[in-house]
Amino acid sequence: MNNFGKTYSKYYNLLYKDKNYQKEYSYISDLIKKHGNNNNILDIGCGTGKHLSYFKKDGYAVSGVDVSENMINEARKYLEQEEDLVCCRASEFRFKKKFDIIISLFHVMSYQTENDELEKVFQNVSEHLTDGGLFIFDFWYGPAVLTDPPVVKIKRLEDDEVKITRITESVMRYNDNIVDVNFEVVIEDKKTNITERLYETHEMRYLFLPEIELFTKNAGLKIVKSVKWMTCENLSSDSWYGVIIIKK
Repeated sequence: MNNFGKTYSKYYNLLYKDKNYQKEYSYISDLIKKHGNNNNILDIGCGTGKHLSYFKKDGYAVSGVDVSENMINEARKYLEQEEDLVCCRASEFRFKKKFDIIISLFHVMSYQTENDELEKVFQNVSEHLTDGGLFIFDFWYGPAVLTDPPVVKIKRLEDDEVKITRITESVMRYNDNIVDVNFEVVIEDKKTNITERLYETHEMRYLFLPEIELFTKNAGLKIVKSVKWMTCENLSSDSWYGVIIIKK
């Protein structure tokens, strides 16, 4: 599995230019205000630092972790910050400080496909949270994925330099609770007309509430709320993306 190689990372922000980071930040910020305090924050799977940029502007001390060195390099440039941005797995990062808030967005938790890896992530989060601290993450919600399986998607984007076409084809692995998400990305340079193709496969695990509750409890944490992404509504079979608010 190859996730977010150098070329993919370079064009990541263009591929997701239609993603409303401001709206997502406001949503997460409201959840934080309802359920906890808000001094410093760690983003697991911070990518290029888009979400963290809004927290930083709002006065948070921000830290980030991402498994891709390419993403971390982009985040350092975007946030104009070198410290506390590290390349590491979600289960293995180590900071000498603890955090009031830990977030993990864009389905990073669903990238943890093995039980032992998920267990380590929850334990690592617990060790890095202050007492009363919050862990907020989104994920692929199992009942909805099974009700409405993924289909082929084509996305076309461009800027002043390139045209990009991304084709997404997914394969369900029902016995493993995993979807293999296969990306083909075609990049056309507008000046040279040179075309580049890259391929990536992302293994995504869809999760169910009972297993999340078990991992949470084993890490000494407690679920406060589970809702549909970008709402305060209860999870249902028509909500692919869920949000869990956990407190230490």
